Amino acid sequence: MAKTLEDLNDESLMDLVLEQNHQAFSVLVTRRHEMFYAAAYRMMQAREEAEDIVQDGFLKIWQNPKIWKKGQGAKFTTWFYKVIINLCLDKLKKTKNIHIEIDQKISSNNQSQEQMLQELAEQQALEKAISDLPVKQKTALNLCVYEEVSNKEAARIMDINVKALESLLMRAKSGIRAALIREGVIEEGQTG
Repeated sequence: MAKTLEDLNDESLMDLVLEQNHQAFSVLVTRRHEMFYAAAYRMMQAREEAEDIVQDGFLKIWQNPKIWKKGQGAKFTTWFYKVIINLCLDKLKKTKNIHIEIDQKISSNNQSQEQMLQELAEQQALEKAISDLPVKQKTALNLCVYEEVSNKEAARIMDINVKALESLLMRAKSGIRAALIREGVIEEGQTG
């Protein structure tokens, strides 16, 4: 039975993209867009910037598919995370001004307005604490916690060893905790 493009793994699709196969590229973009958008959004904290970054990343692949170095041992997703993170870092260096954007979705009418405002304030404090982290700590946190990438793969994406990654994660969590204590969201000695 013949395989369809949707049945191919990412690396096989990239082989076809190297041959300028537009349909294979379209399948790859459709399959992975949301995943990389989520990573870019967590870095940039702005929808439009995240969308632009992912679009730029995929455009780079289409315009110059040879940047994908087949056979270097990295999965496509590991390699493309690195592309997206580098684009985010480039953008952050240029702008230095991170816009915090929080979705205000109210899913339950059972909560009082005061509870909703409290939860929104806590979410804003958390998002601000994350956005204020040094770039490497924020990158490590986004990859390991939000994108659920393994520590080994995240270290590879960031070009550091696993111990250095674990240290970044510990410092990030400590920094977030300290910021939430300063903002009065949690109390000293409180877990969570």
